[in-house]
Amino acid sequence: MDSSESGRDRIVEAATRLFAALGYDGTSTRMIADAAGLNIATVAYHAGGKRDLYLTVMERAHEAERAALEAAIADFTPDPAGVRMLIDRYLDFCVDNPDVPALWMHRWLSDAADVVHLESRYVKPLIAYVSETVQEAAGPDVDVEYAVMTVIWATHGFCRGGVLDVNGERTGIGSAKEVARFRAHLQRMVSRLLGFPE
Repeated sequence: MDSSESGRDRIVEAATRLFAALGYDGTSTRMIADAAGLNIATVAYHAGGKRDLYLTVMERAHEAERAALEAAIADFTPDPAGVRMLIDRYLDFCVDNPDVPALWMHRWLSDAADVVHLESRYVKPLIAYVSETVQEAAGPDVDVEYAVMTVIWATHGFCRGGVLDVNGERTGIGSAKEVARFRAHLQRMVSRLLGFPE
């Protein structure tokens, strides 16, 4: 039998994969138990019910994202180079942690609609934090909050859906070439949004 902590971690990891792939509404407690190699009673004992697990998964996703942004902002300089670094670090985080964008994209599609507080608790403060940081580097008439949200929308979309190749097949974060292409596009887009000189 696993220790309580390792059993809980295994359950949370299984729940994270399933919620990211199928959404909260498309995932059952039995699916989580099966993916963790445990029975439903053991899952409930270690981690609570499905809602409890979802809240744990979303909190862990938020904490990882917040830590990555705080580390990037610690190195930020209020100029185009600082903004480029911040974009690169955010994209790198999402590519390295694709479950995080996937979890939030499910919420964009009204997944777990009965869990209503996550955006106000997690998303809005991070958007405000990054927007305030970037504001000093932006032009005077720039809507920095919308620029930040545009980066989120584009990055999450790329990480989750990728792009179509010449054969109509989806490719994305598994292709270093496509990640580099998307990175260059994102940098150009943000430079224009923030009014940086060409």
